[in-house]
Amino acid sequence: MKTGFKYTIQKKDATYFLTMTVVDWVDVFTREIYCKTIINTLDYCIKYKGLNVYAFCIMSNHIHLVVNCNSPFELSDVIRDFKKFTAREILHQIHESKESRRDWILDRFRKAAEVHSKTKNFKFWQDGNRVIELYSAVFTWIRINYIHKNPVKAGLVRNMADWKYSSASNYVREESVLDKVICLAPPVKGLD
Repeated sequence: MKTGFKYTIQKKDATYFLTMTVVDWVDVFTREIYCKTIINTLDYCIKYKGLNVYAFCIMSNHIHLVVNCNSPFELSDVIRDFKKFTAREILHQIHESKESRRDWILDRFRKAAEVHSKTKNFKFWQDGNRVIELYSAVFTWIRINYIHKNPVKAGLVRNMADWKYSSASNYVREESVLDKVICLAPPVKGLD
């Protein structure tokens, strides 16, 4: 559901297509260390917070997910906690690593924090998420295909399953960085 320019999760038991974007579209996820933080946090949320991941893709500056949550957990709470933890962890990694763009990245995140009164020092994620409720199996598969084709359309790989930080490899039964993806069967022939 759209409220002004922000989308919100309305139904507890629904499945959603989510996009989370780094402020200023900063290309953070070009470094493996930050991608691993996202994968490890998704894995934790699957194991301990009732998160069901049906598809994911980490691009250079945003993440796509098709997800829902098991009761008693609420998807909005899990995503809030996911963003809070990953922001804190990745900012710590940027501070502590030999990140060649450290000063520039931190300056972007500091300036973003200045315009958002809730954030004290650095702002990593844009406010809100792009959220679309997936109301049918066909619509869900359209979004899964969109997610998996994202790196191909960006010219990063030729085959969807070749993108390391995507669930496309899960769907073709290859090794994946996140093995707990729930693979859905296409509802009609030709959608896969």
